[in-house]
Amino acid sequence: MGVTGPPGPVMDRDEADRALARLGAEHEAIETSLLALQDHAGRRLLEGAELTGSTKERWASAEASITLLWAYFDAYTDALRSAREIRSRRRWSSREDLVELTELLRGSGITVAGSTTATANAPTLAGTGKLSERFSLAALVDRMNGLYAASLDMVVTADAVWSALPARIDLLAAELQRTRALAHSVGVRPGEHPSGDDLERITRTLTALRERVVSDPLAFWVPARGSSAPGGGRPDTTAYDREARALEEVRREIDAVLTVRQDAEARLVKLRDVLSRADRTLAEARSARGEVLAKIAASEVPAVSGPPTALQEQLATAAEYRRHAQWHRLSPLLEALEEKAEDELLRARESLTAVTQPLAVRAELRGRLDAYKAKVARHGFAEDPFLVERYDAARRMLWSAPCDLRVAEEAVLRYQRAAAELLNPPVPEQGGPHDRADRRGTDA
Repeated sequence: MGVTGPPGPVMDRDEADRALARLGAEHEAIETSLLALQDHAGRRLLEGAELTGSTKERWASAEASITLLWAYFDAYTDALRSAREIRSRRRWSSREDLVELTELLRGSGITVAGSTTATANAPTLAGTGKLSERFSLAALVDRMNGLYAASLDMVVTADAVWSALPARIDLLAAELQRTRALAHSVGVRPGEHPSGDDLERITRTLTALRERVVSDPLAFWVPARGSSAPGGGRPDTTAYDREARALEEVRREIDAVLTVRQDAEARLVKLRDVLSRADRTLAEARSARGEVLAKIAASEVPAVSGPPTALQEQLATAAEYRRHAQWHRLSPLLEALEEKAEDELLRARESLTAVTQPLAVRAELRGRLDAYKAKVARHGFAEDPFLVERYDAARRMLWSAPCDLRVAEEAVLRYQRAAAELLNPPVPEQGGPHDRADRRGTDA
C-alpha cells in the first residue's frame, strides 16, 4: 500500500492530473491488498475458530481494524471519485475547479464514520470517544497502511502456527499410539513400569497442547528480532520438541525390552556361566589358601569370601521373569546382573591371585635357583664344594614345608653371590704392594 504526496499550494492542471493518476494506481494497489487479506486462509480460519487467550484479544482488535480498513477505503474511493468528477467537468479546469481539487486531494476534509463495535475495538479509535475522524488523503493512506500491516501480521502469524504445529502434533500422536501398542505387548503398562507412566503423561500433554495451539496460536509464536515485516518470526516448538524427546526415550526403553525378549535365554546362559566361573575361582582360591597355609610359613594370607548367593537368587528371579514373560522387569534386572556378575568374576580372580602370591614367590625363587645352577654347570663349576653347599642349603629351604620365604630368599641370594664371585672373580688393582715390590726388584 502506498502514500500520497505532501500538501501544498493550489495545483495546476498538470499537477492535478499527475496526482489523480497516482491516486488511481494507489487505489488499485490498496484494493488488491484488501481483497487478498479478505481471502487469506488464515483470516477465514480465525473467523471460524473458537479462540482463547491472546489470540482472542488480538483477533477482536484485528477484526475491528479490518472493518475500519474497508470504511477508510470506501472514503478514499469516494474522495477519488469526487476528484475525478471535478476534473472531468471541463477539459481545461478553471481556477475554482483547481482550488476544489487541491482542497480535496490535499486538505483534511474526508470524514470517516465507524461502527460502535469497530471504534471500540480498533487500536486507532479505542478510548478516544470519537465515532468519526477527519483525514487528508495522505493521512488516510498512512492510517490504512498501519491497520493493514497489523492485521496482516496477526493473520499470517496465526496461519503459520496452524500450518506448522497441529500437523506435527498429529504425526507425533500417531507415533505415540504405535508406541503404546508396542509397549502394551511387552508388558510396559501404566502403574507397572515408568515408561508406561511416561506414555500416559505424553498422551495427556499432547492432547492439551493441540487444543491450545488450535485455540490460541499466537501463544506459540516467537517474533523475529529487529523485523517489522508481517509474520516475521517462527512457531515456538519448545513444548512439542520436549514431548518428542520424551517419546524417543520411551521408544529406546521399549527397544531395550524387545531386545531382552529376543535374547533373554542367551543372556541368562551367559550369566550362569560367568557366575559359575566366579564360583569355581573362589573355590580354587579357598583350596589354594589351605595349601599356602600348610606350605608357607610366616606369611599373611587373605581370607576368601563365600559364593555370591545374592546374585544366584537374583538370577533365579530373572529366570522366573522370563518364564512369565515379564520383559519390562527382566530388562533392568539383567542389565544390573550382567554388571555385577563381571565384577564378581573379577573379584574372585583377584582373590585367587592374592592368595597364591606366596606360592608364586616360592616358584620364582625355585626357578631362579635352578637357573643359576645350570649356569654354573655350563662353566664347569657344578662340583665346586662351596657352591654345592650353598645350593643344598637353599634347596632344602625351598622344598621343605612350611617354607619360610624370607629365609629361603636370603639363601638363594647367598648362592647367587657365591656363583657370581666364582664366575666373575675380582681383578687385582694395578699398583698394589706386590706390584710395587716386583717393580722395585726389576729396577734394582
